[in-house]
This record gives sequence, C-alpha cells and structure tokens, in this order.
Amino acid sequence: MLQSLRVHNFALIEDAEVDFTEGFNIFSGETGAGKSILIDAFGVVFGGRASVDFVRSGTEGFWVQAVFDHVPEDLKFYLLDQGLDVEDDLFLKRQVNAAGKSKAFINGTQVPLNVLRYAGEALVDIHGQHENQFLLKKEAPRVLTDSFGGTDFLLLHREYRELFDEYKETEKYLAGLADANENREMLLDRYEWEIDEIANAKLIVGEEDNLEAEARLLRNSEKIIRSTGDAYAFLDDEGRALESLAKAKDEIAHAMEYDERLQKVYENLESAWLTLDDCRTELSDYLSTSEFNEERAAFVQERLDIIYRIHKKYGGTTETALAYLEQTRAKRDDLKNIAETLAKGEKKLAELLRRAEKKAAAMSEARRKYAEELSAAITKEAQSLAMPNGSFLIEVTPAEKLTAEGRDKLQFKFSANMGEPLNYLDKVASGGELSRIALSVKTVLRNLSDVETVVFDEIDAGVGGVTARKMGEKLASIANARQVLCITHLPQIAAFADNHIYIEKQSAEGRTATTLQILQKKQRVEELVRMSAGDIKSRAAALSAEEMLAAAEKFKNNLRS
Repeated sequence: MLQSLRVHNFALIEDAEVDFTEGFNIFSGETGAGKSILIDAFGVVFGGRASVDFVRSGTEGFWVQAVFDHVPEDLKFYLLDQGLDVEDDLFLKRQVNAAGKSKAFINGTQVPLNVLRYAGEALVDIHGQHENQFLLKKEAPRVLTDSFGGTDFLLLHREYRELFDEYKETEKYLAGLADANENREMLLDRYEWEIDEIANAKLIVGEEDNLEAEARLLRNSEKIIRSTGDAYAFLDDEGRALESLAKAKDEIAHAMEYDERLQKVYENLESAWLTLDDCRTELSDYLSTSEFNEERAAFVQERLDIIYRIHKKYGGTTETALAYLEQTRAKRDDLKNIAETLAKGEKKLAELLRRAEKKAAAMSEARRKYAEELSAAITKEAQSLAMPNGSFLIEVTPAEKLTAEGRDKLQFKFSANMGEPLNYLDKVASGGELSRIALSVKTVLRNLSDVETVVFDEIDAGVGGVTARKMGEKLASIANARQVLCITHLPQIAAFADNHIYIEKQSAEGRTATTLQILQKKQRVEELVRMSAGDIKSRAAALSAEEMLAAAEKFKNNLRS
C-alpha cells in the first residue's frame, strides 16, 4: 500500500508531503490548483517520462519520493535479483536536475530507470483519460477478453503461438527453397566450388598460430645464427671468457690459503665457469644443427597465404570457415534432394497448419465464452451507473486468416438506451458513457490484478448527478478490496472518501505554490459545499453535504459488513 508521497520543487509544488490511508483517498481542489501536476508526479516516481518542464522555476531540480509499507512477493524476488536490500518498507525516488539528467533510487540505492518502472508497475495501476481512450483502440477488445480468461487462456494462447511461430518459420524456409530451386544449377555449382575450396585447404584449428611463429623464426634465421655465433665466439677460445674466468678462479684459490672468507667467492666463480661452459656446449650444438631452410620458408608462407585467403572469404577464422563448410554442404544436399525436401516441408507445413487451426478454434471457442461472460458483467456494472437500459457486447467474429493472436476479430458494441440497436463503441459512446464503461471494466477486472494501489485521474469526466453517486459507490467498492487514489471534481464521489486531501494554490512574496491538506470532517463539509455550490454558502448546502457524507458512510459500512 502507498503510505506517503513527497514532492519537492515539482512545477508549482515547492515542497509537499501527504500521507495515505487504506481504502478510498480523494483529491479535490479548484480548477488549476495542481491536481494534474500531482498525477504527473505519480507518473515520474513510478518510472514515467520526466521532463525538465516539471522543474520549478529558479531551482536546480526536483525530486519525488513514494513510500510503500508492503512489498509483493514477486517484486521482492525481482529486487533481490537486482542486488537490492528489501525490507518491510519500500522507498522509490526520482531526481531530475535542470539540465534534464535523471536518477532513480530504490531504498537509497541508485538503479536503472527500467528497474524503477518495473517496481512502479508492480505497485500501482494509474488509470487516467488515456485508459478511457484505450477502449477505442483496435486491440482493446482482444486484450481485455484474453485477460478475463486468466491463466487458462494464457496457456492456450502460448501453445497456439508456439505452433504459429513454427508454421511461419517453416513457411519462410520453404519459400527460400522454392526460390533456390529456380536457380538450382547455378547454386549447386557455387556450393560445390566453395566446398572444394575450403575442403582442399585442409584447415586445422590453431594451425595458423604455429605457422606464424615458425615463419617469424625463419624470416630471422640469419640474424639468429649470426648472433648465436658471436656469442659462442666470446665464450670459446677466441673470446677467452672461460679462460679468463678459470684464471680468476685459480687466483682466488691461492688467496684462500690465507683467508677462508674468500670461500664463497671461489664457489661462485666455480659455478659461473660451469654454467658458461654448458652455454658454450649448447650454442655449439645449436649452430651445428641450424641453417636457413629456404624451401621450408616458402612452404610456410604459401600455407599461410591459403589460410588467410580462406579466412577473408569465409568468416575471419578457421572455426567460422569450417562452420560455413558444413552449412554449405547441408545446403548442397538439400538442393540436390530439393524435390524430396520440398515435399517433406509441405507435409510438415500442412500438419502445422492443421494443428494451429485446431488450436485457434479452441481459442475462438474460449474467447466467445469469455466475451459473453465479460459482456454480461460489464453490462451489469454499467447499468448500475445510471444506464439502466445500457447494453455492452464484445462481438467475436472469424478473421480472414490466422495471425499471431489467433483467428478472431473482436469489437466492442454498445447501446445506452432501450430500443436502440447495438453499435460500435467508437461510433456511439459519449465521453461520460465512455468513463462509466471504463470504470465498469476496471470493476469487473479488478480481481485479476495483484496491484494493491489504483489511481484514478478524473474518471468522472462527463458525468454528474445520480451517475456521479453511482460512480462513487463503484469506486468505494473497489476501495473495499484495495487502496484507491482518485482525483475528482464531483462532491458525490468525494463524499465516499476515507481520506480527503485538498489541493490549493497560494500566492505569497511574488511566488505561487500548490499545497496539500488532509481535511477533517468539518472541512470536508465545507469542501463538498464548494464543489456543489461554489461560493454560495448556505445552511441548506451544508445540510446537503452532511447528508451525502452520512449516506456514503452508510454504504461503506454495508460493504465492510
């Protein structure tokens, strides 16, 4: 549940914090006081678009923080996977500076924006004017009907989608084979030439590394022999290095007869002489067996040229060239047996189509059932919203061909009045009727979502009077099962609030700021009077407001019991 919201330097809001309760939380206020700004702040802290236009003028940036006192289990596991500490309370925060740089935080740890957005979607469902307009979108009937079908339909759709995707992949493969068949001889010649070129190269993984090392050695063999020969000469009699070292050792041996402290020096000279003598022997052996092999050098370079050419043409490495060889052999074999391959593919395609059609038929049957049940439930809810003769229908008709969503065409139909035929929703529904249908849909589908907090942004657009009261009852019913936040300008809806928050715009010292205030009972009466009668204050208006509050409280008590 959303526990509190704090907004700092966001548009007209300098610094405001408000606490929420369980049940029905209402926002009201004069037009232009900042109610829509609050919804923008909700959107930002839950990962929505954060424009620099929201930064309060004269400040370096804004931040919005939302605190929740319960973390759903699925979200908790997700956040743990992200390396975040999850406690009983969850703090979501968004900062945006005047330059437009945005930072997102969960429990004080900076996170990518998509992580904040995921958390926001798991915690809050924001229903605004665009959700009403969603009902007019082409995909809305299918999306809502499929959602109503729950897990059973989800599994059915998943099975169908796997068949459909395999069918489309097979169809694409066969189309490619058919195209190839038209150029069969030319392609076979090309494949055979490529196969021979790669196969004749007799590639071995890692061979080029060994050859490159050998080539480098062969290219520098003359330098190597010259340098090792000079080194040998220095050690041999010509350089007299060993002879000089032997003489030094003999002189130290004479001196040791008088001073034993030279023992260590003698031993080191002895060791050095033996080591250098070994080096002389090894250099002698190396020189006797080493010579520049021009034929070997030419062979190595020619082999490397072949390998480099194959690499350049077929993927850059021996591994990719060998993989290309296997793929080309498979293509050649398919092409040689293309008639048989096409026949098998067509048979497989027909079988996939048969299975997909069967699964699509099962989806259609399920959709018709769910559409009938959902239509009846939405009609019932809509009739309780001052449309006693209203009728809502989700029409399911066959589509021309299979698509990724099955073989159904779903459309909303609606009639608000007795005797009037059903017509397509986008043709006949007014703004007020659309708002009521949207709330009816939300009421029917509310138990399909695990989200505990629902925000309604002026869902009462275009309604009033008895309809407004019915809408208030409907929202209160939803609030009996989960936390509801609602911005409204209708007293009939505001009367049902468990927590009434007044939004006010004030001017002082040359600046304008929006403030939030939780209203007590007397203040609620005054606000209902303002919402219903404007500046006119009378005892009758106050009595009417008190009656609205009493009737709403009675309705809520009945819900709870």
